[in-house]
Amino acid sequence: MTNQLVFIDTEFTDFFDPQLISIGLAASTGEEFYAEVPYQYEKCSAFVREVVVPLLSHNDLCPYDELHLRLREWLKIIKGEENILVCYDSDYDRALFVKAFGNILPAFVEFRHIGDRNINELLRYEFHVKNKLPEHHALNDALANRYAFREWPLPIQKP
Repeated sequence: MTNQLVFIDTEFTDFFDPQLISIGLAASTGEEFYAEVPYQYEKCSAFVREVVVPLLSHNDLCPYDELHLRLREWLKIIKGEENILVCYDSDYDRALFVKAFGNILPAFVEFRHIGDRNINELLRYEFHVKNKLPEHHALNDALANRYAFREWPLPIQKP
């Protein structure tokens, strides 16, 4: 058996004091998770205000202190027999995911950075165009990463 791959993307207020706005997860087996949390508009960068905020639904916001419960439940449902390998392309995504859990992750969660060798940028772009889904929406970007993912060049090594 192989680890379940889960591709993550987040949207957040700015790069200086990043506060989570939304999180999207796309499992290699097809399941999806998306949540928006309350945030302070005035803490958002100009880019986030212009590009990210208009893409948010602002419906059914998940209280931030409940996010870890919803994430944990979803991860348990999709887990299977092996660990979950959360694939991220930005250290901000990883940090905000860990922070949502109060820095105490489930034991079955591992991480792997996906970089230029693992994501085909043309396929990522194709995903957004073909599906008419804008970039800078957490779930859309997680789905695009899943679509554009290419196998690992080297075996996964545990820390």
